[in-house]
Amino acid sequence: MTSQTTSQFAKPRIDVRALLGLYDPADTTDWGPIRAAQMNAGSQLALFMLAANVIGAALITLAFAPTVPLWQLASWSALVAAVGAAVAFRRLAVRHRTERTATIKDVRETVLDGIALGAVWSIAPLLFGPSASAEAAAALWIIVSILMAASAVAMAALPLATIAFLAVLGGSAAISLALTTSPALGAASLVFTALLSIGCFTRGKALVVIRASEIALAERDETVSLLLREFEDKGSDWLWETDAQRRVVRANPRFAVSLGVDPKAINGMPFLQVLAGTAWESGNFAQGLREMAERLKKREPFRDLLLPVYVDGVERWWEMTGSPRFNEEGGFLGFRGVGSDVTEARESANKISRMARFDTLTGLPNRLLINETLALAMGEAEKWGSRCAFMMIDLDRFKAVNDTLGHPVGDRLLMRVSERLKQLMTTNDVIGRLGGDEFAVVVRDATDSAAVERLAHTIIGVLSQPYEVDQHTLYIGASVGLAIGPRDGRTAEMLIRSADLALYRSKDAGGGVFHAYEPELHVQAEERRVLEMALRAALENDEFHLLYQPVVRAGSGALMGFEALLRWTHPEFGNISPAKFVPLAEEARLIAPIGEWVLRAACVEAVRWDDPIRIAVNVSPEQLHNPGFASFVAAALRDSGLRPDRLELEVTESVFMREGTAAVRTLEAILDMGVRLSLDDFGTGYSSLGYLSRTRFSSIKVDRSFIQGASKGSKEAIAIIRAVVALADSLGMATTAEGVETEDEHRMVQALGCTKVQGYYFGRPLPVVEARSLATRDSQGGASVAA
Repeated sequence: MTSQTTSQFAKPRIDVRALLGLYDPADTTDWGPIRAAQMNAGSQLALFMLAANVIGAALITLAFAPTVPLWQLASWSALVAAVGAAVAFRRLAVRHRTERTATIKDVRETVLDGIALGAVWSIAPLLFGPSASAEAAAALWIIVSILMAASAVAMAALPLATIAFLAVLGGSAAISLALTTSPALGAASLVFTALLSIGCFTRGKALVVIRASEIALAERDETVSLLLREFEDKGSDWLWETDAQRRVVRANPRFAVSLGVDPKAINGMPFLQVLAGTAWESGNFAQGLREMAERLKKREPFRDLLLPVYVDGVERWWEMTGSPRFNEEGGFLGFRGVGSDVTEARESANKISRMARFDTLTGLPNRLLINETLALAMGEAEKWGSRCAFMMIDLDRFKAVNDTLGHPVGDRLLMRVSERLKQLMTTNDVIGRLGGDEFAVVVRDATDSAAVERLAHTIIGVLSQPYEVDQHTLYIGASVGLAIGPRDGRTAEMLIRSADLALYRSKDAGGGVFHAYEPELHVQAEERRVLEMALRAALENDEFHLLYQPVVRAGSGALMGFEALLRWTHPEFGNISPAKFVPLAEEARLIAPIGEWVLRAACVEAVRWDDPIRIAVNVSPEQLHNPGFASFVAAALRDSGLRPDRLELEVTESVFMREGTAAVRTLEAILDMGVRLSLDDFGTGYSSLGYLSRTRFSSIKVDRSFIQGASKGSKEAIAIIRAVVALADSLGMATTAEGVETEDEHRMVQALGCTKVQGYYFGRPLPVVEARSLATRDSQGGASVAA
């Protein structure tokens, strides 16, 4: 709380509406502790008022027992006890919550207590009064008067609730007296009620004034202690002092030395002029100096106020703390305080803070600052019952830019991305870079869910526009995962995890899209985690096996070889699809050891077959980018005894995207051994025509999607197959049609010029025993593989 002057603390100005809880003033007074004092004072006498209500109801029951049916009296007494108990325990229940601070809502809600108690007590004069005897009427009036007076005194700390109780009960008593006795007595009852209300308000105001004065005194003590402590702890600091006209008095030598002036020269000079230096004449003051001038003018204490001071033309930063001084009569004497030069500390702190919280490449907030911002947004959302949002952004195809054009171009591209993101942000949003090509957005107020989704779509659209970087036109995209707090996570960490799962789904869908978090994503993530743990143990537990799919000569159907296909049978989960575990193995970086097992097992089996049947094995890009892979292939051939020309490695076009890596050199070393090389899934990914001419492929495999399209009459698919066949023929390569499932498809690919065929029409993947039998029979007898 910003303190007021001592004279104001002596006679605080209390806003009547604020006292009653009808208004929350926007002045410098912190009403939270004052309202807490009101609530605590009310709770301290809650049990006393409950006892008063119960005893009063019992006395009225005794007084009216001869004239009023007992069931009516009992019902009313029970109602009084129930409402009184509810009010008492309600006030006791909020005691701990409002021990230090309370809101205006807490005070306002007490008026319902007063109205409820007044209403149940009004039943007695209105219902029982008309039929009462003189003695009972007198007893009723005395008990009601005592109860009203006790409430006005005991519950004065909550004047709004107490006045409401007095108004309701006093009004009903006045009506009863006016109707049954005389209007004069009714008027007297109203006057009595008014006097009690005034007394209640006056006493309540006095309690608030006392509490406000206590708070002010505590703050003054804290300020004085701070000044003394700072002066004692910081021997390099200095004291400063001004008179009532804000002129320097008794200039401290250390203060003068820090300014580079003689102490006698600044005595009597305006304090602000001394600090402003050459800027005094121009009036071009720093904001810190303006704030100090305002505090000095209002005679308000200040603490740790930063302002720039020029000493011999060099800017220094001073930290100033000051407090007003008053004499015993309350007269203002001036200010006294301490100051210190914090230039080096400030520069170091700023540098450290920026390095710790901002990304050095883009200048955006980094992961630490984003996490702090999200935590604050989560706290505000929880406090006000609103929502915040967290978006994770991942750039699509950025890795290809880094691999092909290099990291410097990638870094400049990231800077362009950050510039576009900055232009989309408002005061409600904070954008940051988490690392690599991942960015994040914190939306502080996400109550408008449609606006948040529009922002996500806008980010994707803006980031997908082409970039001009170093004379390169680059096309990338963006995927976005969104989570809403606190719905999708009660903490910042949980919300980030939810957004990450949503982003994973966006990437899994092919990128360039936006997904919001859904609860089942956690279930899927847990399934992936369990499956990954099982996959890590699969090799050791001998859970993998190979199936072999025949590859035949187009037309004759003669067996030319097999493609080794990996399968996984888990003892608990059963057969797991390669479409499910192969991407997981690549993501978990397990594909290399698994691929080595496949190659070794396939070579050991193929050596049992008769010539010239070959074995084809798929090789992942990660294996080829390992410089030691060629040596492993040589060892697998040597250990198994398989001739190199009977081994064919199948690679995809993506292996050539990382230019300048060891992949091409590894392939050349493998080809030099005599191993054959086949290009798999040609035409479905990146253009590799240059690599076709430079790399010694023995065959090209036409993807099954083109075969299926051609069988349905797709002119584009037919044209692609013809182009691939013509390209392969010109380069002296064979062509293998994948996914041939019918006789018509077989005749079609044969007519289009494909030399080899693979698919269910000629055989499904076979277990090792059946494949071995077929390989032996076919090589010995020359039989063809028939559907």
